Amino acid sequence: MARKTRTRLDKNAVLQAAVEILNAEGVQALTLSHLADTLGIQTPSLYNHVDGLGGLQQELAVLNARLLADHLSEAAIGRSGTDLFMEAAQAFRNYVKTHPGLYLSTLRSSGAQPVPDEALQREEERTLKVGLAVMSSLGLQGEEAIHGLRAFRSVVHGFATLEVAGGFGLPQDCDESFRRLVSALAAGLQQIK
Repeated sequence: MARKTRTRLDKNAVLQAAVEILNAEGVQALTLSHLADTLGIQTPSLYNHVDGLGGLQQELAVLNARLLADHLSEAAIGRSGTDLFMEAAQAFRNYVKTHPGLYLSTLRSSGAQPVPDEALQREEERTLKVGLAVMSSLGLQGEEAIHGLRAFRSVVHGFATLEVAGGFGLPQDCDESFRRLVSALAAGLQQIK
């Protein structure tokens, strides 16, 4: 990534540059030195805006959760039933395809639990509320809604990340494959309620 000319720097500019690196070059490319070079500053100057690499990663997790919640919320407006289910799935898929590096960089690992972050929890709760509304629209409540939401997330995440990675090399239309997969999941979830 080419070095940018120096402009007024704030936390939003730092986060945007980090997102651009993640989406263009992948998770391993995001280092403080690479980010500073991209911004045209010295690495220690980043500490005026983020609390090191860990702080940057936490800020990116909040940003990812906010953007995903926004996409899902927008897709849900004025829809219900299987139409809502399909639109939410497509919004999730489109989000992953648009922000692949950001999305993948913020997935939680199976290691130690991160320090609780109120902003992150708030954004994740927004996503959960939309997800539960999607499940409710199919008639799933309580524990069944949670199981359905996990299936929904697994299916869309798996398809979208395979698609971003170039995992579908055959010439058949991925949009049609996705539509069929999501339709089958919706029909299956409606049968188990």
